Amino acid sequence: MTLTATQVRELLARYELRPSKALGQHFLADPNTARRIVRLAEVGPGDHVVEVGPGVGSLTVALADAGAHVLAVEIDRHLVPVLRAVVGDRFEHAVEIVQADALEADWAALLAEGRWAMVANLPYNVATPVVIGALERAPMIDRFLVMVQREVGERLAARAGSGAYGAVSVKVAYYAEAKVVGTVSPNVFVPKPKVESALVRLVRRPVPPVSVRDVDELFAL
Repeated sequence: MTLTATQVRELLARYELRPSKALGQHFLADPNTARRIVRLAEVGPGDHVVEVGPGVGSLTVALADAGAHVLAVEIDRHLVPVLRAVVGDRFEHAVEIVQADALEADWAALLAEGRWAMVANLPYNVATPVVIGALERAPMIDRFLVMVQREVGERLAARAGSGAYGAVSVKVAYYAEAKVVGTVSPNVFVPKPKVESALVRLVRRPVPPVSVRDVDELFAL
């Protein structure tokens, strides 16, 4: 069962929690959006998914309900008991919860052998470094479906010559094919952010299109 806005608010009240502005917390609170993300991520039975910033678990449950094995990486220790309660007995064997900072994560140690997908509602304030860090340090993650601030999403997926194109776009393009595959209204979050979100799909390239030296020289300009 994915969570509605009323259920998210009730959970936060029960555990006496308030969303942290410092951690950029905006909890997904719409079952249809959670299922849409799972569908766009093409997650199915037996897939291994790492979710960064699961919050209260609305997307976590949707991923597990689709048959995925989920590693939920949550930095906020206060949210871990809430997440465990939401996952409950039904999905306890499908979901592993780790309290850790994704920006400092040892992905090789956290992720077992095999191929992984990252599917996540990323906190706005760390979305770009989380994606870049995973592209650089987690080759076992070969596809991504991340929800980020719309402006950030457009920058991640920008093509040369577009207004959003910049250093981040170049770095992402070195590792992956990226595309904005949808937008999300602020109304599906608790609390409601002031901006729209974007859903960005990234598929890791088997071989980078240019050498590391070429990229380093470009960033040095």
